[in-house]
Amino acid sequence: MTATAGTSAPPRARTAQAPTVRRPRRVAVLPTTALVLGALYCVVPTLWILVAATKSRTKLFSTDTYTPSFDLGIVRNIRDLSHYQGGIFWHWMLNSFFYAAVGGLLASFVSAATGYALAKYEFRGRTALFNTILAGVLLPQIVLAVPQYLLLSKVGLTDSLVGVLLPQLFNPYGIYLCKIYAQSAVPDSLLEAGRIDGAGEGRLFLSVGLRLMGPGLVTVFLLQFIAIWNNFLLPYVMLTSDDKFPLTVGLYSLLRHGAAEASLYSLVITGTLLSVLPVIALFLSLQRFWRIDLVTGALK
Repeated sequence: MTATAGTSAPPRARTAQAPTVRRPRRVAVLPTTALVLGALYCVVPTLWILVAATKSRTKLFSTDTYTPSFDLGIVRNIRDLSHYQGGIFWHWMLNSFFYAAVGGLLASFVSAATGYALAKYEFRGRTALFNTILAGVLLPQIVLAVPQYLLLSKVGLTDSLVGVLLPQLFNPYGIYLCKIYAQSAVPDSLLEAGRIDGAGEGRLFLSVGLRLMGPGLVTVFLLQFIAIWNNFLLPYVMLTSDDKFPLTVGLYSLLRHGAAEASLYSLVITGTLLSVLPVIALFLSLQRFWRIDLVTGALK
């Protein structure tokens, strides 16, 4: 039978779709090469320190560079380092921990107060002040070491703990991070509700602002702790007494003495390895809070 007019034609059979072929992702050669070279630049010296610390004084220069020693040389090196000048290395370790911990806490509080004020208060010159503070990020600390020494020497604060801590309380980058974090983490409505209930500005900052800015302050404290822990030039310029040296200046003085006595090189290498352990422990202990900071920032 022929199809009459008005009768719809039978539907066409669906053609089978060809399976999609996933193309392999192209690896950018130049960025990958740069990342690999950067990783090697950071890992190779650390690996050398780890291997060299396992060698005794006699094997340090007589064996291959990256061949570790398994004769408990690191134990003898730690014992000799502990006995050097009555255990002054551990005194340097305590000094570094004091400078980094106290300075990191005080600098974080100063950064939090300044960033909170710049984020939550309207006053004349706020933008100019923030831009001036932000410009301080561009200044390397090595440029400020000599002027800071000259200023503190006039008030008699050189060769003192305060002379090392005071210049490190003001951290422009920490202030910038706290301002950005306070803008997103501290709602203005909550502050207005506190003012209606009769809370003062200081109470709002301590009870509301600091608590909400807590995860961000962990990052500021971590960055400031590492900066003070690794700082060399400022304590080297400020301090003259051996018992007040941090690890950086103490190991440098030990290395300088090792130029005349080669046996001290193994002690310097072992001390360098031990100086990294507190920073690693701090990273591991604050990792949970640091993750909360990153996730919160992403959600904001």
